[in-house]
Amino acid sequence: MNEKINQLSNSIIGAAIQVHRELGPGLLESAYEACLAFELGEMGFVVECRKELPVIYRGIKIDCGYRLDLLVENTIIIELKTVEKFLPVHEAQLLSYLKLSNKSLGLLINFHSTVLKDGIKRIVNQF
Repeated sequence: MNEKINQLSNSIIGAAIQVHRELGPGLLESAYEACLAFELGEMGFVVECRKELPVIYRGIKIDCGYRLDLLVENTIIIELKTVEKFLPVHEAQLLSYLKLSNKSLGLLINFHSTVLKDGIKRIVNQF
């Protein structure tokens, strides 16, 4: 993982912690998504919300309705959750998104966590 991606990841985590400090746990995922996108935008990052993610099957682009919660600087995918705890399916979902989009790093962030740092998981696509 190169230094630029790591720095961007750290900035995203810092912004998520700021949002969590202000809002706390217990809201809908959509509220955290909007606030995190706002916070990252205020930091000067390019953020795409609910970005379409097509599936390429046998060379054909098929829109299956997949959407990335947030894509930051066209580099890091952020998948937001408001769940009791991460399940293996959450990690599998983000890894699939990374593979489909050919991105190397994703952040799985659970805003339901009492302490947000305990609700953040980095997922790396090994290609």
